[in-house]
Amino acid sequence: MGDGVHFDLALAVAGLLVGFTVGLTGMGGGALMTPILVLLFRVQPLAAVSSDLVASFIMKPVGGGVHLRRGTVNFALVKWLMVGSVPAAFAGVLVLRRLGDGAVVQARVKEALGIALVAAASSIAAKALLQYRAARQARRRAPASTDQVRTAPAGGGAPAGGGAPAGEGAPAGEAPPARPGRRFRARPLPTVLVGAAGGLVVGMTSVGSGSLMIVMLMLLYPMLSSSELVGTDLVQAIPLVGSAALGHLLFGDFKLDLTASLLVGCLPGVYFGARVSSRARDGVIRPALAVILLASGLKLVDLGTPQLVVVMVAVVLLAVPLWGALDAISLPRHAWRAANVSRRTVVGVQSAGAPFGIGFVAALVYFGLLRPKLIAREPCP
Repeated sequence: MGDGVHFDLALAVAGLLVGFTVGLTGMGGGALMTPILVLLFRVQPLAAVSSDLVASFIMKPVGGGVHLRRGTVNFALVKWLMVGSVPAAFAGVLVLRRLGDGAVVQARVKEALGIALVAAASSIAAKALLQYRAARQARRRAPASTDQVRTAPAGGGAPAGGGAPAGEGAPAGEAPPARPGRRFRARPLPTVLVGAAGGLVVGMTSVGSGSLMIVMLMLLYPMLSSSELVGTDLVQAIPLVGSAALGHLLFGDFKLDLTASLLVGCLPGVYFGARVSSRARDGVIRPALAVILLASGLKLVDLGTPQLVVVMVAVVLLAVPLWGALDAISLPRHAWRAANVSRRTVVGVQSAGAPFGIGFVAALVYFGLLRPKLIAREPCP
């Protein structure tokens, strides 16, 4: 420390790219930055986790503040999540200390990180499935919901629980919640358990606050809107990551030079990513991130390069057309009719052709040429 803080330009550029992606997609930075530090910059796993958590603690309030101003934070959920996540995150650091010292703990952290990344990649797919299902249900309810709004008496009640309205009266442009007939009610015990599970994983690997936990919240509270889920997750992640960062400052392998270089790039990256997020093609970005996280996770659990190549080629050839088929199903029928294209044919070619590589080519055509036309034919909210 006596020689001052060393600045690493390559790390700052990596931080800029990760920060931009975080701002663009709302994903947690740990799932991207930690494997980059370990695999590309050859940083020891424990030092990567410790330094990334401290950097994340400084970045988290940027996104959380945006949602606080918009009123898309459910404080009833934040309270119960914190009860489980804050002590569990600190405990995760202590668990690492009990795993051993030196090379032993580094190997264990690397394995845990790899497993967490595979789970994070799976959570992206799970989140997409839940969103597609909610979108289809919302479109089926649309005519009935319109009639209900027209005939509703003045002064209708708002949902309980202090959150944003979970049914009629939702902000313009926001996807309707999955089950508007149900009012929000916090479920303390399951919510505390979700916080504890997520906190433990974050404390050990720095991964999970923005990927694993939001999927568990979607399953537990399907009546909440997407913006409220993201806002709640971002705000509860601030004390969670703060607890994990404190634990790693005391018992981990924090590197000031590493964290400072990351923050030089991450902070402007998050800002500019958030500025352009409204124009991002989320249907393309998130599948690419899922593939990257899966490949990183498998590499960290020491899967050989030839085996990794075979697995990833198989995953891409199968997953991309299936993702395209799900995305096609989620788009409304009137958009397909306006484009004069058969949705059944597009979905069938991608699904049935997935095992033979035909579906992959069809998915590229769908995402590159057909989907933009279909989106353009959807009515503006």
